[in-house]
Amino acid sequence: MSTKDDLLKQLHDRREEAHQGGGKTRVARQHEKGKLTARERIEILLDDGSFEELGMFVRHQSTNLGLETNRPYGDGVVTGYGTIDGRLVYVYSQDFTVFGGSLGQAHAAKIVKIMKLALENGAPVIGLNDSGGARIQEGVVSLGGYADIFLQNTMASGVVPQISAILGPCAGGAVYSPAITDFIFMVRSSSYMFVTGPGVVKTVTHEEVSFEDLGGADTHATKSGVAHMAYASEAECLSGIRELLSYLPLNCEEPPPRVPTTDPVDRSEEALNALIPTNPNKPYEMREVIAHIVDDGHFFEVHPDFAPNIMVGFARMNGSSVGIVANNPSILAGCLDIDASVKGARFVRFCDAFNIPLLVFEDVPGFMPGTDQEWRGIIRHGAKLLYAFCEATVPKITVITRKAYGGAYDVMNSKHIRGDLNFAWPTAEIAVMGPKGAVEIIYRKQIAEAKDPEAEEQKFIDDYRGRFANPYVAAEHGYVDDVIEPASTRLRLIRGLDMLKNKVATNPPRKHGNIPL
Repeated sequence: MSTKDDLLKQLHDRREEAHQGGGKTRVARQHEKGKLTARERIEILLDDGSFEELGMFVRHQSTNLGLETNRPYGDGVVTGYGTIDGRLVYVYSQDFTVFGGSLGQAHAAKIVKIMKLALENGAPVIGLNDSGGARIQEGVVSLGGYADIFLQNTMASGVVPQISAILGPCAGGAVYSPAITDFIFMVRSSSYMFVTGPGVVKTVTHEEVSFEDLGGADTHATKSGVAHMAYASEAECLSGIRELLSYLPLNCEEPPPRVPTTDPVDRSEEALNALIPTNPNKPYEMREVIAHIVDDGHFFEVHPDFAPNIMVGFARMNGSSVGIVANNPSILAGCLDIDASVKGARFVRFCDAFNIPLLVFEDVPGFMPGTDQEWRGIIRHGAKLLYAFCEATVPKITVITRKAYGGAYDVMNSKHIRGDLNFAWPTAEIAVMGPKGAVEIIYRKQIAEAKDPEAEEQKFIDDYRGRFANPYVAAEHGYVDDVIEPASTRLRLIRGLDMLKNKVATNPPRKHGNIPL
């Protein structure tokens, strides 16, 4: 008969076995690749000593293809909960040293259990993905496990924040769980995402492509837009997740977090008065505008390398989280194209789902022209951004710094689509189109018949700019609430956000709208 000491020793031995993962050799191989183990990642991600593991002793029940003789504890995924900055989060971390992190029935059930707990208790889910894909030996039940996870991702969407870190391979069906989550973080040279790998691509399309070029971090952070952030190391990636969560509420029922700040509310920034170039066609850096206005000049930009003609990200105003959407006139003149529209729409909808007020900094000459954009559906994709702003009920404030032309003026949170406060700087040009384009249409005949066409055209341009391309016509109609001195923007925005903090707005009762996907 076992004594209490024997039972405790057995418990400790089993825990030790579970902590060994796939064994010292496989752990060493993981480290040789520059990758951390599943547990090491959790230690970096969570507050020291806060992790509580669940399902440590779970084992698969399969007897196929010799699996009955290989039943490691945990089944290739570490699951549990802990805290980040003292706030509850749930986490699962796939262990590549056990079955290559492959997903079987028990593995999937552990992830689903954690996701259900997160949904029931209103806290974020963080998935640390490092998996060879479906466990072939378990057959269709592996595919069923993936589908179970996809369903939980969908049920949790908009209820609790979901964040995916890709820290190794992620292929085939495995990519769709991260794709449903809110943010995807990747690591250069060690993480990959693709539906089909280079081998299959070569067989089917005869293209030769490397893992990195097909589905590496930089590929997805710049070309596809699948990844929101790309980092040089796993430690930086996990630190980035911690910072992102500092801006987010735990769930859709909470207000965004507030962090005490010493940055004065009434800080005046005289540099903003001179920041916009006199030449309306000369670019400037919108990040400078943002840095002068937000708390401590810190802007946590999301998707910085994808569609850089629009910027999205998080900052704080008087300690409270805000989401920022801003045209970037230094890239493609700040035009809205397909990628920028989709990027902006996704971000706006996330902020609206989680009660994060939106600040919009607008300098947009219009939508990107050209056959490529039209044939690929700029109308449909541009409508996504319009739909997102129209639908959003959180506080929304727009600052027009310079150009606000055509339909893009309407789309960028104009007063007409429920913008709560709409400010303009004196440099703002709000019109159907730019002065030169308008004049070439309206006065084409007079210019052609003039003795000095260039001088005649310039005269009409100056007249048009004086009449239309300024903020005051819009202000007369109430489309702009005030024309403000740029230096005072921080104070005006903080006061506006404070005024709107108890805003209640609703959409018509319905099952859901039909965004133009």
